[in-house]
This record gives sequence, structure tokens and C-alpha cells, in this order.
Amino acid sequence: MQKDSLTYADPAKQARYDRAYMKMALEWAKLSHCTRKKVGAILVKDGMIISDGYNGTPTGFPNDCEDAQGATHWYVLHAEANAIMKVARSTNNAREATLYLTHSPCKDCSKLVLQAGIKRLVYRDAYKDTAGIVLLKDGGVEVHQLVDA
Repeated sequence: MQKDSLTYADPAKQARYDRAYMKMALEWAKLSHCTRKKVGAILVKDGMIISDGYNGTPTGFPNDCEDAQGATHWYVLHAEANAIMKVARSTNNAREATLYLTHSPCKDCSKLVLQAGIKRLVYRDAYKDTAGIVLLKDGGVEVHQLVDA
């Protein structure tokens, strides 16, 4: 069975793996301390998970993502940013990897995805602003929405 760094040759097999990794991203989102929205990310390269992340505050900060009025603190890190930063601290890299996200990325995170060299994005829920998805597609990233995970 041939597999390049992005996808399996067999579409049915690819769909099974996409659903499995998305389920993992959904579980990872549950680790977030944010109350308004919990987002999970799994980064996969060559059939191996190389990083993961969820939205939350930077290391050393209280785990409160929202203020008393329910607004998200400006310094909260998004799940994909956490996953990309985590892989940057390792001996691996995200070039040619697939990113699984429970929510599509915002504009700022889409720039990080492009700069990290991620070539495929699979997400479940659409973010209100689709500009990030447009940027990724314009940048040559293969983007898929997976709603049956």
C-alpha cells in the first residue's frame, strides 16, 4: 500500500484514519480549561502523531481563559499554535504534516500553519471567519472538513 507524506492511496483508509485522528483531537480538546470554547489539535506526519495541543493560557499563567464577563483573554493560545510550538521544541518538524483541528483556524493561526509547512488540514467545526481557510487554500494547503467524527 503506497502512502506519501500527506495521504493514503486508498480513500477509504484515509477516511478511517481522518476520523480516528479527529476523535483524538476531540478528546484532547477536553483537556482545555477554557469554558467558552474547547479546541483540540493533533499533528500527524508519516503516520505518527508528532504533536498535540489545546487552547489555553501560556505556561505559568492561571488556567482561566475568560474574564469575569466571559470574554477570552487576549493571551490565550490557540490549539494549533500550541501544537506547532510544541513540535518546534522537539527534534521533529511539521513540514508535509497533517493537522487535525476540532475547529477551523483563525487568520493568525492560518499564517502559522503555512509557515510551519503543514500541507493538509482536516477540521470539524467551521470558525465564524472563513478568511483563515481561504488563506490556507490560496497557500496550497489541502483543506477538508470532516463532520462525521
